[in-house]
Amino acid sequence: MGFGDFVDGPFWYFSLAVFVVGVSWRLYGMLSLASHVDLSAARGSAATGALKANLVRFFPRSALGKLLRLPVVAGYLFHVGLFALLFFAAPHVDFYRERITGFGWSAMPTWAFILASEAAFLGLMLLVLHRMMHPVTRTISRRGDYIGSWLIFIVMLTGCLALARTYEPLRILHFFTAELLLIYFPFSSLMHTFSFPFSRGFNGAHYGRRGVPA
Repeated sequence: MGFGDFVDGPFWYFSLAVFVVGVSWRLYGMLSLASHVDLSAARGSAATGALKANLVRFFPRSALGKLLRLPVVAGYLFHVGLFALLFFAAPHVDFYRERITGFGWSAMPTWAFILASEAAFLGLMLLVLHRMMHPVTRTISRRGDYIGSWLIFIVMLTGCLALARTYEPLRILHFFTAELLLIYFPFSSLMHTFSFPFSRGFNGAHYGRRGVPA
């Protein structure tokens, strides 16, 4: 078995299993944490508060937006660009249809792919630079935060290089780095991809039950 066969076969299934089991276990552990019984009289709806917090918190408060303009703009560039690449780049749509979903959807045109990739790269680099140079973010950042950022950068870079799919080693390299990211994902701060709706919802429900805007 060659390295390409290993990456496309056993290592793909192993990385996918680690990702699914790891994410599921982390979410189960978070959701099964015991919580105290709130004996105070409810002054509002917890469910409404949770939903509102998730919807409203997609946009920063105006005061914070002015103070954190660079990380806010960079964050939107990176996350929106990465989302577009992950789910609407033509090679990814083909991959989902062939290996995961059994069906596909319309892929974005080449010009949109270029814009999305440039936005994602620019946003990620600005976020890493801000993390390294700002005294507060530099102090609270851990090694794992940088590892996750660089893994994502390498995956995106190898993906762009692999667009010339006639050069098989680049495709294998991209697939291999993506599998490494899948394995690392559940054990890192990248888990916020799945956990943020629950954390926001918890805070929103807590304040919503008390009739206080979250």
